[in-house]
Amino acid sequence: MKKKALYIVIAVTICLLIGFLAGFATQSSVDTWYTTLNKPSFNPPNWIFAPVWTLLYILMGIAAGLVWAKGFYHVWVKTALYYFGFQLLFNALWSIVFFGFQEPFWALLVILVLLILILLTIKWFKIVSKPAAYLLLPYLLWVSFAMILNYKIWELN
Repeated sequence: MKKKALYIVIAVTICLLIGFLAGFATQSSVDTWYTTLNKPSFNPPNWIFAPVWTLLYILMGIAAGLVWAKGFYHVWVKTALYYFGFQLLFNALWSIVFFGFQEPFWALLVILVLLILILLTIKWFKIVSKPAAYLLLPYLLWVSFAMILNYKIWELN
């Protein structure tokens, strides 16, 4: 049990760190460039993003920790965690492309790849640990919403 808790703490820390680092790209233009964009009526207020992403990174970390605790020596665990790592990189890449480079179209392509990677991660997590897979469902829903928002911002601008 202690090993599982340690894996969860490490995984949550990694996810939060990636989110924190991606936040630098976001902060560079969220109060400047982003405010000048035309946005759809369903665009949430800016203050909601930080708490939602913090919660999602925590859930993602818990899920990854549960999978990791099953034993990294196992090929299914390795596969699941490789997909998790790739989707986490694309998660950060989206912030860099959308906010850092200020390129909604290219960010839309990144988020489409991210969604595919999340679906594959959920598939592999489910093989290893069903609770871990279920913990990623809010993330999948939020990124799906973000993709629609990204598309509408690109379309309106």
